[in-house]
Amino acid sequence: MNVITGKEISVEYTLRLDDQTVVESTEGSAPLTYKHGMKEIIPGLEKALDGMAVGETKQVTVDPAEGYGMVDPKAVVEVNKDRIPPDAQKVGAQLQGKDPEGRPIFPHVTEVKPDTVVLDFNHPLAGKTLHFEVKIAGVK
Repeated sequence: MNVITGKEISVEYTLRLDDQTVVESTEGSAPLTYKHGMKEIIPGLEKALDGMAVGETKQVTVDPAEGYGMVDPKAVVEVNKDRIPPDAQKVGAQLQGKDPEGRPIFPHVTEVKPDTVVLDFNHPLAGKTLHFEVKIAGVK
């Protein structure tokens, strides 16, 4: 069977950045399972998997526009410290919240000032070219 819209796909993958740093991998764990064509994974990877057969492998490069988007400077905001839990007032801290529509958001702290904290709402992989090694493990 091949990867087509509406099918449940299981894919084994390793994701690297330009410098070959491994960001994620299914090695040693269960494959990623998703429904093809339903925008459950990044667009560039989904397009590259289209039509592949079970057992087939591929190297896929995804540009930022087809991945997690470009870095948006407007997604970096400064908020008063009293809005951030004290234990999260450190550079690199990952926060969790909801946007006005109720969707989950995950800003991270990029700077701590005397009265404020700078939060970056961009995805950590925004602006990055993604390099996947993929293998189709199953199609249902």
